[in-house]
Amino acid sequence: MNGATIDILYFARVAELTGTRSESWSLADGNPITGTQLLAQLQQRYPGLAPTDRLKLAVNQYHVRHDQAIKAGDEVALFDPVTGG
Repeated sequence: MNGATIDILYFARVAELTGTRSESWSLADGNPITGTQLLAQLQQRYPGLAPTDRLKLAVNQYHVRHDQAIKAGDEVALFDPVTGG
């Protein structure tokens, strides 16, 4: 391991589907990835998350679009869109 990791936090239904509230994720060669790339990798690992394009992302506690770059040391939170009712 090269030490280039991100911390991923899962909330609500996403945590139920992954079976965990958090994990560290290694970045290949330490290179940044986009939120879209991360979501695709997570969908492969956790097929129950599909479709991942509905999920919301926050990087370092700021809501971001899926094209946001994610780099080593970042904290990424994943959650379903908020629904009312």
